[in-house]
Amino acid sequence: MNKDLLFYSKKFAKLRVDRVRGIAPHKPILILSAIALIQQEVITQNRIFLSPELIATFLKYWSHLGSESHRSDIAQPFFHLQGDGFWHLKAKVEFEPVINSKVKIKTLSGLRDAVQYAYFDDELFELIQDPSSRSSLIDVLANTWFSDKTSQIAQLFQINSFQEFQDRLREQGGIVYSADEIEDESKLIVRDAAFRKIVVSAYEFRCAFCELQILNSLNQHIVDGAHIKPFSQFRDDRFDNGLSLCKNHHWAFDRGWFTVDDDYKIIVSEDLREESPHARTMRDFHGQHIALPAQQSYFPRIDALRWHRENVFNHGEQLFLT
Repeated sequence: MNKDLLFYSKKFAKLRVDRVRGIAPHKPILILSAIALIQQEVITQNRIFLSPELIATFLKYWSHLGSESHRSDIAQPFFHLQGDGFWHLKAKVEFEPVINSKVKIKTLSGLRDAVQYAYFDDELFELIQDPSSRSSLIDVLANTWFSDKTSQIAQLFQINSFQEFQDRLREQGGIVYSADEIEDESKLIVRDAAFRKIVVSAYEFRCAFCELQILNSLNQHIVDGAHIKPFSQFRDDRFDNGLSLCKNHHWAFDRGWFTVDDDYKIIVSEDLREESPHARTMRDFHGQHIALPAQQSYFPRIDALRWHRENVFNHGEQLFLT
């Protein structure tokens, strides 16, 4: 069978969707989301990860195209689109038997644990990369599933949904969320990724403790956007509750092996036995200032640092700092 534009146009027009409570538009919205990221060159290989970018795009499109009779749930189409024959899942090694047995995975966290990425048929991915055939496939999805919203789809394709979320968050200086606002797992993933990206970019992708900076041609880096007061307790995603730390020093900070005083000087626990033949020990940084962002609004908040000193450093023992 010739898997050409006509073949996939028919596939897109006849997606297997739930119709019990009206048409469930999860599958066409997921496909549109993936095509949008390919068009924006966020996705450059035939590997579609359950990334914050994909989830943010799906949520944005759902808010305009979704059904009031159904819940926004990217996990459902990401798994079940396999049944339409052109979408496939690459399992993580230990989960290959589970994916191959077609056992249903219903949660987003379950999918992220079990699946490396999804991918289209190679022929379909090539068609989507071509502007003309991509436009034709978008038209099929729009006219078949969202015939009254075709103009909205054209506008949505001009928006980088994850960047839009980051920009909105940046304008607010971050957010302290209510408990209700973090119940949705997909929104939590987008929120967490946006916070961390903004924080590390404010520090120019450099560790505030040791000033290590490593970047590659894909803009990958070695630092994390760490919370000073834990998000699980305080739901505080204001950027002044963040620090850019390399993997080692993020781990050490979370376990109270070092902290930071009100003058932004490093305090290292005396309860450490260190050997570091080829690099500086943590103790070598005691008394030095952390690297700070260029913008003062991103400086670590003093009350957050005090909380960390009193509740995390040295296992929460009250310090008498001089």
